[in-house]
Amino acid sequence: MRNTSPDGDSGGRSAPDAPRVADGGEQLQAHTVRLELVDEPGELLRALNPIATHGGNLLSIFHERGSLTPRGHIPVEIDLECPAGRLDTIVDALRNNGINVIQTDAERYREHVEVVLVGALIETDLSATLTAIEECEEATVVDMSLTAPNGEDVASARLSLAAAGGAVDAALSRVREVAAEKDLHVIEPLVGGDR
Repeated sequence: MRNTSPDGDSGGRSAPDAPRVADGGEQLQAHTVRLELVDEPGELLRALNPIATHGGNLLSIFHERGSLTPRGHIPVEIDLECPAGRLDTIVDALRNNGINVIQTDAERYREHVEVVLVGALIETDLSATLTAIEECEEATVVDMSLTAPNGEDVASARLSLAAAGGAVDAALSRVREVAAEKDLHVIEPLVGGDR
């Protein structure tokens, strides 16, 4: 038998389907944020501080230490809840703290396109090239494969980009800019992209 008060209250607990609320009465929304972190002591704590500072409550952390992102960093997926409308503030704070946010919620990056960069990729610092491409906040590099046959100067990298809805053109424009700066050739978009 369920213990309820005469007014239907079940002892102060919310019904299972009722939305959770913050202490200030604001309704909480659940979000998933995917980050990539450098494998150094304190990096995870550095990523968690902005979340707590801006009213986020951690639900779970999945730290994928056994796998690396294309830039050689560790992917970390954080489930959190925060008051409605607060996620953008948390994401901005993470980025201002030097944390690379590669995805927020499932809808954030829903368009995909693939390109190939050809040229002196290794000599022009491939990691810096990927970082420069990701300066376009509406897109991120989600996968990369590199081919450098026989140690030749010319290499090719196939990049899979995920972009926010309607931002594929901005992502491709950023790839072209970076390629021009580093004297690389761009082959775009490849079959399988959304364009």
